[in-house]
Amino acid sequence: MAIDNNYAIWQAFNNQYWPAHYFIDAEGRIRHHHFGEGDYAGSERVIRQLLAEAGRTSLPAGLVSVKATGAQAAPDMGDVQSPETYIGYDRAENFVSPGGAVQNAGHVYAAGTPRLNEWGLSGDWTVGGEHAVLNAKDGGIVYRFHARDLHLVLGPGADGKPVRFRVTIDGAAPGDSHGADIDADGQGTVTGQRLYQLVRQSGAITDRTFEIQFLDPGVQAYAFTFG
Repeated sequence: MAIDNNYAIWQAFNNQYWPAHYFIDAEGRIRHHHFGEGDYAGSERVIRQLLAEAGRTSLPAGLVSVKATGAQAAPDMGDVQSPETYIGYDRAENFVSPGGAVQNAGHVYAAGTPRLNEWGLSGDWTVGGEHAVLNAKDGGIVYRFHARDLHLVLGPGADGKPVRFRVTIDGAAPGDSHGADIDADGQGTVTGQRLYQLVRQSGAITDRTFEIQFLDPGVQAYAFTFG
């Protein structure tokens, strides 16, 4: 696991995607790449080919069968109509809070009324290049999305204190559509910097309005992903 806090590896690859998979052979040459979720069988075939070229002849027969759950479960790409969305101003798109983002300074935002794949902030935030930090409690993020699963990369504040939050879908508790990191009432806590699965819809996939309200200050919000 490479730690790339300064984006040195990211920039060396001229990468613009997450997730991004680069397949490197035994000679150090990039032989294949795949951007985004999906095509796991294709990725495994590439790995098998490169291992065989490197002399590994005792590979198991057949492709690996993975039965992951929670945030690790395979996405339902047939219903994903929302793109990965960054919250930091360096790569942010479709931000609809009135007045736009104020860079590197505290500002009180109103969420606005997002259309599909638009989003906004509410409350007092400082928006940086890579992420936004909530300066006072009761701030939130709203996103109009179309996908089975919604994930959000979050981290606690600089002091490391947990941040409580509440999620709603179309203004109501998620119920059976809650993700692995919240309960049916939409309650959850940010305890570390990672991806949080907040929505896994149980019924028909339609355009929905997601909102997360943070009950404590300090949270760091990085990016949405969908599956």
